[in-house]
Amino acid sequence: MTLPNNKPEYLFNFGYLNLDKLLRLQQKPEPFTPGEPLFWNDPHISKQMLAAHLSQNTDLASRRQETIDATVRWLVDYLKLKIGQTVLDLGCGPGLYATRLAQQGLQLTGVDYSQNSIEYATRAADEMGLPIIYRYQDYLTITDTAQYDFALLIYGDYCPLNPEQRSQLLQNVLRALKPGGYFVLDVTTRAGRAKWEQKNCWYVVESGFWKPGPHLVLEEGFDYPEQDIYLDQSIVIEADGKLSVYRNWFQDFDQRSITAELTRAGLRADSLWNDLQGTPFSEGGDWIGVVAQKPF
Repeated sequence: MTLPNNKPEYLFNFGYLNLDKLLRLQQKPEPFTPGEPLFWNDPHISKQMLAAHLSQNTDLASRRQETIDATVRWLVDYLKLKIGQTVLDLGCGPGLYATRLAQQGLQLTGVDYSQNSIEYATRAADEMGLPIIYRYQDYLTITDTAQYDFALLIYGDYCPLNPEQRSQLLQNVLRALKPGGYFVLDVTTRAGRAKWEQKNCWYVVESGFWKPGPHLVLEEGFDYPEQDIYLDQSIVIEADGKLSVYRNWFQDFDQRSITAELTRAGLRADSLWNDLQGTPFSEGGDWIGVVAQKPF
């Protein structure tokens, strides 16, 4: 969290702990109130995220290798992807899906707002001799026009966006796709959300995910059931009292709401699934996988 003059905010006033400030920060904020502006591209956090993307011990940032392999196999089979077709991988991270799809003979463009992940993906593609185009860019700003047969936004990347951002993204996707092109994404559900442990804890570490030095983390979850929204908030206090607030918002969906949102944007929900591995759709799943199509 930063003040309007861009100076960092601290928790101590004249040597005293400012508990009033902490109390204010622990109040339930309005939906999609932003936290730290530098987040996934933060020099330290981006390194932690890359490690999480590549880890086979957790699904924190990316799904495990076997799940990614199964997803790519299903996408190639279900969408009948052909050699030479063009694919736009939004939020591509270190290129885990793009690499596998390029190995199937598809022409890949990956877009991500983490410089660290893009650099890793570019090196990996060069080492494997794969002609993947990677761009360090916020996918809310892309202006590609009628270039792609398919676009992907995988592992719930749609859910942290606020309504205006989601609308902008869908317009960008619609513009980027060729007529008849497909958009594939997956979103979380309230049924799945109910299985998540709502955070309300604290811990101190010498070095951790949020900061390279010693810091205290106050974690709290806020639920907005009437709006199908959830906030995962971390207040981080460094040894010198510097204060940062990180907010991960999640918009959950059901069959009706995700279909309606895509329809309003001009995309047709071609099919719904319980994942992106071909599990037939049924109510009560943790995820909804969506294959949407741009009209011809």
